[in-house]
Amino acid sequence: MTTTRLIVWRHGNTDWNAGHRVQGQTDVPLNDLGRQQAVDAAELLVRLRPDVLVSSDLVRASDTAAALAALTGLSPSYDKRLRERYFGQWQGLTMAEVAEQRPDEHARWTAGADVIGGDVETLDDLGERVADGLQAAADLVPAGGTVVVATHGAAARSGVGHLLGWPREQLRSLRALQNCHWVELSHDGSRGWQLAAYNVGPFSERPVPPPV
Repeated sequence: MTTTRLIVWRHGNTDWNAGHRVQGQTDVPLNDLGRQQAVDAAELLVRLRPDVLVSSDLVRASDTAAALAALTGLSPSYDKRLRERYFGQWQGLTMAEVAEQRPDEHARWTAGADVIGGDVETLDDLGERVADGLQAAADLVPAGGTVVVATHGAAARSGVGHLLGWPREQLRSLRALQNCHWVELSHDGSRGWQLAAYNVGPFSERPVPPPV
């Protein structure tokens, strides 16, 4: 049976990641650590012989994808649907500042519920948007091919969950995806999408807060 492989790859570290600052769709670049993480991860991902490379158009994802493009010769395509969750008025704040300034919204976020207020994108909208982008990327390869998608932490988790048809409660059982780690999904005609591996990467990191 022919199986298609989809690799959903989180971008490398940024200064805002390091400072626990909410990025959302703010276009924050990789830092030196993030650029090295992208190179290290690309040296593993190239062994999967990807056929197609797709990225969020935000620079921290596109520069991560560029590290793999340099090894494969693939030209990435870019899809706005793969952007991080839009965090509205949270963007630019540290999580400590969100908790202090917007305690009711922060409490709902911590509980895994939709944030009411602050113009934060709903989880259903996020999951549907990113899953559409992931499916479109997978459709670019023939059956049996491999596609790598460079995206973002919260986007990856919600998009993968939506693609798999998981309820929100099940999705919360997954820990945060580390910088430059990835999810591997497989697809065939009889079983549809299946989770093959989660939080795979070239190095170990200390646990981090949920990516934003």
